[in-house]
Amino acid sequence: MSDHPRETDFRTWVVEHRARLRTTAFLLCGDWYLADDLVQDALGRLYSRWGRVVAGGDPRAYVRRILCNLHTDYRRRPARREVSEADVATLRSHPHTSMEERDDELIAALLTVPSGQRTVLVLRFFEDLSVEQTAAVLRTSPGNVKSQTSRGLEALRTALRTRRTETARPTRTEGAS
Repeated sequence: MSDHPRETDFRTWVVEHRARLRTTAFLLCGDWYLADDLVQDALGRLYSRWGRVVAGGDPRAYVRRILCNLHTDYRRRPARREVSEADVATLRSHPHTSMEERDDELIAALLTVPSGQRTVLVLRFFEDLSVEQTAAVLRTSPGNVKSQTSRGLEALRTALRTRRTETARPTRTEGAS
């Protein structure tokens, strides 16, 4: 029994893009398990609209918007889980990450940036979207994207400086005076 062409096209697209979607979702939420859930839900929504989305152009923009919306919905839930240092440490050991160079320090700092600003930074610099494309995904103005990018970069710089200062401090050993 052969697959329907629509299903074959969808499966081919998913195989090509799933790893990048997972990494994007992880950078948004900081949790591999939640990233998997977000991607699975996004792909389910994409599948139900596959014909219309493909006819309208590149499905990546549609899936990015779904991922951002799903992450926003998750953050609004009262029982959401905060990201821990242990979650960040799993990035190095996770077997399915597609990032070429994993920088735990940068990711840990990124996860301290307020969520809306982090979303803009991920779309602008990991997904390599323009200001206008990011604004379209988030359904906001280019001016808002620019200000969120500026604030997010400053928050990221501050977090990196703080992390570096904390790790550069010598620790006192017991018995030292």
